[in-house]
This record gives sequence, structure tokens and C-alpha cells, in this order.
Amino acid sequence: MTDILVPHEQEGTKAIVRTWLKRVGDTVAENDPLVELETDKVTQEVSAPASGVLTEILLDTDAEALPGAVLGRLGGSAEARPAVAAPVTPAKAATVPSAELRLSPSVRRAVAQHGVDPGAIAGSGRGGRVTRADIDAAVATRGSVPLAGARTIPHDRMRIAIARNMLESVNAAPHVTAVFECDFSAIIAHRRASASKLSFTAYFVAASAAAMAAAPSINGRWYDDRIEIAEDVNIGVGTALGDKGLVVPVVRAVQTLSLEEIATRLEDLIAHARDGALTPADVRGGTFTISNHGVSGSLFASPIIIPQPQSAILGVGKLEKRVVVREIDGADAIQVRPMAYVSLTIDHRVVDGHQANAWLTKFVEVIEGWPAA
Repeated sequence: MTDILVPHEQEGTKAIVRTWLKRVGDTVAENDPLVELETDKVTQEVSAPASGVLTEILLDTDAEALPGAVLGRLGGSAEARPAVAAPVTPAKAATVPSAELRLSPSVRRAVAQHGVDPGAIAGSGRGGRVTRADIDAAVATRGSVPLAGARTIPHDRMRIAIARNMLESVNAAPHVTAVFECDFSAIIAHRRASASKLSFTAYFVAASAAAMAAAPSINGRWYDDRIEIAEDVNIGVGTALGDKGLVVPVVRAVQTLSLEEIATRLEDLIAHARDGALTPADVRGGTFTISNHGVSGSLFASPIIIPQPQSAILGVGKLEKRVVVREIDGADAIQVRPMAYVSLTIDHRVVDGHQANAWLTKFVEVIEGWPAA
């Protein structure tokens, strides 16, 4: 027998079995896709570790798949017979509702834990199957008074996972936010003069990597007995997927990349995110995150929730022309400049206020002092 295991590289996210692509008794070749796992970030295929016959499925649809857990088993040709479930006695069959027999192990556990009647829930799964997301949604709304004329939108797995992660971050880390103002004149001039098509986000990523020299702890994480500071600056960029939620693809080792290389990698990652084609490697290993919330019109947001176990997140607000005072030849002058608020939300266990301010000071200096193309 060969075990089919959940990959260990889940980057702190919880995986759920989404769909089995093969049935018990099917013959498979090594590296054939067997099952899809879904986290709050990506959908990942698990392939056959060897050739053989799928003899057993241990974690069915909607079951939680912990790293290293056994999803199922493969046997050789001599073991090609499917596993046969133990027969149900007539007495037991008469007391178990037919709808409950179709529930996955994860859903059965949730039903028992919360005392929910699965027969009273409209399933959102294939063929009307009640999923773990359906149970969680029912529990969340239980006891509330429905609004007159309101429509109900069941939570999907991504929304539940995002909610769980946001709550865990706020509970785990004391969030503190510092705010600076930034003049974008220099990078706007550079973009216009550049032959390459560069997004503002590429400049933010490059400037963030440069600012780490002023406060290395921003690139660190908290442990109960120490603070660990990463050597590589791996920056995640929040990418909105409309009503589907948010994913954070990661540009790795930013400190080694040119502005053009950053822009190219960002373009590829964001395109994959919006096509639903991100791999686990694309969202793994982030040490810092950027939320460019200004693209949707927001001037300022606080606090922006830190993705655990990172220690800080940069927020960039809407770019707009503002009247500012500048000193020219020793005299104050009123000018109109393209300005935006930039904020740094920190985990105050890891980073102090003076470090946050030093990091933002350097970030603003890099953006405002960007050399001409």
C-alpha cells in the first residue's frame, strides 16, 4: 500500500478536500492528478505518488486536510479490489436519515458538535450535498432574527478562511498604525520617461525592500522565545478577486531584483491570481505585505490586518492632487502635487513606534527621491 499524503507546505493555511478526481477502484499512473485541496489562497492538486489502484479514500469532500495527513491509499494490481464499507444493520439504517448518509466526515463532526439538522439546510455542494461551509454558515446565523426582505448569501470556503485568519491575527498581535504623506511626483515622471510599462505597485515593492535597511525588524516575526528576522525580503501584494475575496501572491527575494524584474513578476503573479492559476509556491513564504487599497478610492485605512506570522503591512491610499507648501530658494511656496497617504501597521510585540517611523521615513525618501529615467 502507498499512502497519499497532504503536502506539508501549507504556509499556515487550513486545507479542505475539494474534489476527488478519481474513484475507488480506478487505475492511476504515477503523477496523475488524484484530488484537489482548497485553502483560503489557492486550489492545489495532489498527484499520485506511484502507479496503482485507488483502494481507499480516507478524507472525502469537505474534510479538513492537515499537513501530512493520509488522504487515501494506492494498492498494486493484486490489491485492485475497492475497499468495501461494512454493511449497515437494518436497525441502524432505519434510524439514520438518508441525507445524513451523504455527509462527509468533516460535516458529520460539525453536525454533532453544533447540533445542526442537516436536513434543514440547502446544500451548496455538487448534487445538493451539504458542505462544511453550509454548516458553518448555519451556525453563524443561528439565533439571529432574519431581516425582512433580505437575501442570504452562504459563505464559501475562501470567505470563511479569510474571516478566521483576520480574527486570529487581531487576537494574536497588538496592531498599531503610523501614517505618513508621500509625494509621487518623482515616480510619475520616471514612469512617463520609462520605455517599460511599470505599475505603481512595482515602485512600492522596490521601495519597501530598500526601507528594510532602516528597520530590519519589519521583516521579522514573533516567537515566544525570540524574534526571527528573514534575510530575504519576500513581499506579498494583496490582489482583490471581486466578490471571491482576496489572495496575496508573493514576489520573492525582492532585494535582488531590478525594478523591471519586479514589474514583470508582479504582472505574471497578478494575472495568475485573477485566472485562478496560482500555485502554493506563488503564495508561500511572504515576510511583508502591501495593500494598495487606494486603487478602489480609499484615502486611508486603519488598521490593515497583518497576515500572520508577519510583523507589518504597508497600506497605500488613493493618489490625488493636493495643495502643499514647499520651500523654494528659502521661501515658502504653495504648489499642487500628486500625494497619497502611506501607512504602516505593525505587530507591536516585534516592532516599536520609532522603528515604524524610521521605516516609513526611508520608504518616503526612496519614492520622493526616485532618480529620473
